[in-house]
Amino acid sequence: MRVFYDCEFGDTADVVSLVSIGAVAEDGREFSAVSSDFDPLAVHPWVREHVLPQLPPASTWRPRAQIREELLAFLGPDPVLWAWYGAYDHVALCQLWGGMTALPRAVPRITLDVRQLWEHLGRPALPVQPGGLHDALEDARHVKVRFEALAERAYRLGLSV
Repeated sequence: MRVFYDCEFGDTADVVSLVSIGAVAEDGREFSAVSSDFDPLAVHPWVREHVLPQLPPASTWRPRAQIREELLAFLGPDPVLWAWYGAYDHVALCQLWGGMTALPRAVPRITLDVRQLWEHLGRPALPVQPGGLHDALEDARHVKVRFEALAERAYRLGLSV
C-alpha cells in the first residue's frame, strides 16, 4: 500500500531531529505525531518561524519511541513510501529507529520521490496546496494529491507508477 508522508525536522549539520510527521495511506487512513524529544530552542530559525507555530499544544506531543511504535502499526506489512523531496524525510524516519540498519523488516529502506516523478514526466502543472504549508499532515495530504495528478498523467502517456 502506498503511504505518502512528510516530516518536519530540525537540521543541525550532523543530526536530523524529527519535529513532526504526517502520513496518508492510499486507503484514506491518516497518521500525525509531534515528537516531544526535540529541543524547540535548538532548531533552525526557519523551523522556529514556519513550523513551530503550527504545532498542536505540547501536551499532545509524544516520545519518539511511542511515535515509532504507532507509525509501524500504521504502515502495515508492506508499505511503499512516497514523499516530495524525500531524502531528508527518509533520514528522519529511519532515525526513529536509530538508523537504516535498525529499521524493522516492514519499513522500506527507500522512499520514492514524487518530485523526481514530476521531473520524469516533464514538469507538468500540479495542483497548488491551498494552505497548511509546513504542517506535516497537510503536506503529506498534498504529496498524495500531487502523486495522483502525476499518476493520471503517466496513465495517459501509457506509463505506470
